[in-house]
Amino acid sequence: MSSLARLALHRAQPLIGWLEALQPLALLAARVYVAQVFFLAGLTKLRDWDITLALFADEYRVPLLPPALAAWLGTGGELLLPVLLVLGLFGRFAAAGLFVVNAVAVISLVDIPPAALQQHHFWGSLLLGLLLWGPGRWSVDAWLHRRWLASPTMRP
Repeated sequence: MSSLARLALHRAQPLIGWLEALQPLALLAARVYVAQVFFLAGLTKLRDWDITLALFADEYRVPLLPPALAAWLGTGGELLLPVLLVLGLFGRFAAAGLFVVNAVAVISLVDIPPAALQQHHFWGSLLLGLLLWGPGRWSVDAWLHRRWLASPTMRP
C-alpha cells in the first residue's frame, strides 16, 4: 500500500469513529420513523372499523386471505409491531413483520400512485436495514444481550 493511501486511511480514522458513534442514533431514528408511520396507519384503521373492512373487501386485494382476516392481521401488525420496533424488543422480528405488512400493502393495492410507491420503497429499505443490522445498541434486545452475556448463570 502506498504511503499516500496509508496517510489517507490514518486521517479518515477519526471521521470513521464519529460515524460509527452515530450508528445507534441513526438506527433509533429509523426505528421511530418507520414505527410512527405504521402505528398511525393502524390507528386510522381502528377509528372506523366498518370503512376498514370495506376497504379490505373492495380496494385492497390481499392474496390468499379473506378480507376480514386480512384487516385484523394487518391492523394488529400495524399496532403491535411498531411498539416492539421502537423498544427494540424482538427488533429483527418486528422489522421483518413490518416488511411483510409493507410488501403486502404494495402488492394488494391495484392503483398505487408513484409517490406512494416511493414511500413504500423507502420504508421497506429502512426495514430491510433494521432486519439485517438489528435495532442497534440503544435497544432492549442489546440490553438483554449484554445482561445475558454478563451473567455467569445465564450462559449456556
